[in-house]
Amino acid sequence: MSAPAIELKGIACTFVSKDQPGQRYTAVSDVDLTVGAGEFVSVVGPTGCGKSTLLNVAAGLLSPSKGSVKIFGEPLAGINSRAGYMFQAESLMPWRTALDNVMAGLQFRGVPEREARTQAEDWLRRVGLGGFGDRYPHQMSGGMRKRASLAQTLVMDPDIILMDEPFSALDIQTRQLMENEVLDLWQSKKKAVLFITHDLDEAIAMSDRVVILSAGPASHPIGEFTIDIERPRDVAEVKTTPRFLELHAAIWGVLREEVLKGYQQQLQKAA
Repeated sequence: MSAPAIELKGIACTFVSKDQPGQRYTAVSDVDLTVGAGEFVSVVGPTGCGKSTLLNVAAGLLSPSKGSVKIFGEPLAGINSRAGYMFQAESLMPWRTALDNVMAGLQFRGVPEREARTQAEDWLRRVGLGGFGDRYPHQMSGGMRKRASLAQTLVMDPDIILMDEPFSALDIQTRQLMENEVLDLWQSKKKAVLFITHDLDEAIAMSDRVVILSAGPASHPIGEFTIDIERPRDVAEVKTTPRFLELHAAIWGVLREEVLKGYQQQLQKAA
């Protein structure tokens, strides 16, 4: 049996508290999480529960205070070179066109200019931006910028795709289009995906498994559900099916109390 694409074991991450200097804050603790090769796994949980922290650990951007990280069976040391990261925030360089942004990673890797351009143009076409390569980010809509960011990530042909709430800022129609776009591309390539989202509908509609994190501090997995809905899926249509509604009710039954805890914690911080 092949090793998982991502294997987190006993992960804990402790930081110095911003609110109370000298105090330490444990964001996540005792986290075991795996993503198989070709598997799409979403992580959901309350605001501030450490979802993005785990993504940064898997990316090699953050070293855990405790625990081990393995990528395809090998211990991770430094940046995860087998992963592509699609951030929540804008990642396009404003002084570069869409084409130049998509080419950038290949250029940094030393790919010859002509080959980098050909690959970038191909990925812009795949994400529906074939005629927009000369546009600068400020000339593109939010959905177009997300498509360019997706092409920017996938042109590198990573074995693992890490996604941190990539569509949260989009309107619902654009968001559903982008979700289906990602599913179509994932279906054709079958990369391992670790997807962070606040949106339970999105997590169920897209994933093979959904992992639930508790409210912090010391957030940890408290539930895991296999999404046994047939693929391929349309994210809008799948939400009307009986099985989707059953899964949503079951997952929300576990998640609801943690969301309320997280909400109360946010209110206390704001007070």
